[in-house]
Amino acid sequence: MFTYKHLLYNMSGKLQSTTRNLYSRKYQKKFVITKKVYPENTVVPESFKYSNEDARLIELIQTETTLHNRNNITRTQAYKEIYFNHKELHWALLAHMVSRNSGWLMTDLKGELLPHLMTEQERYAMFRFYETANALIFQDAYPQLLLYVESKRRQINLFHLLPAFHVSRFMKPFWDLFLKDQDSVLITTALIMNEQHYIEDRVIQNEKYQQTVLETLKFKGQEIAQMTQVIFPYEADNLHIFWTRSGTRLAGLILEHFADVKERIAVGKKLYAMLFGIKDVFEGVTVFAENVFHSGSRKDYWDYLFTDKVQYKHSQYQKERMIGEKKIKQAPPFYSPTLEEAWENQSIPAVSELDWYNNTSVLKELQDFSVPMRFDMTGEYCFGLNKLELAVLSKRN
Repeated sequence: MFTYKHLLYNMSGKLQSTTRNLYSRKYQKKFVITKKVYPENTVVPESFKYSNEDARLIELIQTETTLHNRNNITRTQAYKEIYFNHKELHWALLAHMVSRNSGWLMTDLKGELLPHLMTEQERYAMFRFYETANALIFQDAYPQLLLYVESKRRQINLFHLLPAFHVSRFMKPFWDLFLKDQDSVLITTALIMNEQHYIEDRVIQNEKYQQTVLETLKFKGQEIAQMTQVIFPYEADNLHIFWTRSGTRLAGLILEHFADVKERIAVGKKLYAMLFGIKDVFEGVTVFAENVFHSGSRKDYWDYLFTDKVQYKHSQYQKERMIGEKKIKQAPPFYSPTLEEAWENQSIPAVSELDWYNNTSVLKELQDFSVPMRFDMTGEYCFGLNKLELAVLSKRN
């Protein structure tokens, strides 16, 4: 149950987050869509023949994509390597960090808390949902990134090959323009839109996932409790204000209506603006991404609070471990397994190859956007974890 200590520590956490939100305002900027792009409605005929050289490149990219699409770990690493070799591809760093979140959500399902609140069948259904959505996004986006890399290396435009990978005709004019002007904001926004529309019919509106995940009371309950969070660990400097602390903090947002494609796109833009628009977050996340290997365990960012050691897997600890942002002294860490320990590799389901782009109204989403007023959610994250812990303790008792 909540006591005055919870209230005091939660207020302290909110104060720290608010201070960092206000302090960061001096670094914030507007993300401007400088050009209007109008994708064509023409469709490449199925009988279209590629040259032998093009065919070899297509096969190579397909092989590379399959190789790196084995699981969340390989996808996350592939995004990372693309970004740190081609830093104009902002979307690759955003995808890397969002992919880390997907891995953490997947391992939570085999962690210490959720198995007490969900059946094995429910947890497997949710894992397949996360895995399928992320694998399909990678299957669609990674060939685009590789085509750009090869276009850059050869100094020629290779985006006439996009249809070979069943990429929407929506994307070609954006890539053509990016080769010329390197407008990272425009290509990132286009990729955010494309990937969310790509999975809309294939995953989000899929009847199986609607019934087993999105329309379930437990998933809706997570949304209502504001626990559907995307977080970016970043190394925060001391602000020289007595109530603020340095160390690993969490930037991020809460996704309240996951099934709404417009909200997913809006959140994607906000996360992008947060990542590349706030100096402290960008520098802190870059250090984290470059130096911390993604294992899938939440110990990757807070090893004092989480552990992947097997001896903690079946913990019967009957007391609360957290108050606010603090772990109670002497309390054991939460068990958070690595992805390798939690789940085996899964096959990627066959999906429709039909182009999602059939309505120019989606172009309204190509609008300027700004950095969110609030970004530090360390306190909110800890509060959500504390609520989850109390729910498990309540069920045990």
